[in-house]
Amino acid sequence: MPDFDDSAKELLKRLCEDYESGATALALTMLKNLATYLREARPDPEELARLFGELRTARPSMIVIGNAIGKVESRLAGGDTPLAAVNQVTGELENAGSAIAKHARQLIPTDAIIMTHSASSVVLGLFRLLARERHGFSVICTQSSPGLEGHQLARTLNDMGVPVTLITDAQMGLFVTQSDVVLIGCDTWLSDGHFINKSGTRLLALAARAHDKPFWVLGDSFRHSDQASDEVILEEMPVSELHAPEGDWITPRNIYFETIPESLVTGGINEQGAFSFPGSPRR
Repeated sequence: MPDFDDSAKELLKRLCEDYESGATALALTMLKNLATYLREARPDPEELARLFGELRTARPSMIVIGNAIGKVESRLAGGDTPLAAVNQVTGELENAGSAIAKHARQLIPTDAIIMTHSASSVVLGLFRLLARERHGFSVICTQSSPGLEGHQLARTLNDMGVPVTLITDAQMGLFVTQSDVVLIGCDTWLSDGHFINKSGTRLLALAARAHDKPFWVLGDSFRHSDQASDEVILEEMPVSELHAPEGDWITPRNIYFETIPESLVTGGINEQGAFSFPGSPRR
């Protein structure tokens, strides 16, 4: 890590070591921490530019973070102060999630059983909207190993009074038959029609396709990448999470993300509305 002050190092450390938050939640936390840093540290332009460079590339599988920093830099170039730029982009990202929830709301029948994998703050935003509107629904969510983000999602749904069935990832094919619709978050929209999400998403997409279940992907336009699926870097996390046995011939791997092709997806929803594959999200 380049030589930054302690506050900047802590900001980067939190971003790099958060394996539980979805891309939007992590980007929003990063932006809010960045706003606090700007108010307290008042870095000079050169130091801030170096910090932006580190933040942009810190989590390569979550392009929303890099794109958010890019939007901040564009506003700086347009004359905004650093703090004003960060606050404006934060608001844009928060409003995008609300818009997606409103669009996705139209796809959910009354008393629907919704299945999901991992923990997307955009999907959770839809759940909160449905709960506020007293629109009956229940959720099947996976543990989402090895990070177990599904446990926190289950706790949140329980606190909202929403019935939730928590299953192991290995039971996805078994329980997808009970669902009415599958809703998944998106970490990155790729240029060749694929998207990136938590590993296991492709298996759920295959199971949904086999049982003719609608499979919708929710993600804002902050997630667009010019890269194709054969060019991306998929983050590999510490293998200690796997609690693997030791052995000379054992090689544990812990790749957190994977690419999923458009052929397995019913469609996507961003802040501008729903779109169907083939094709690409309206930018």
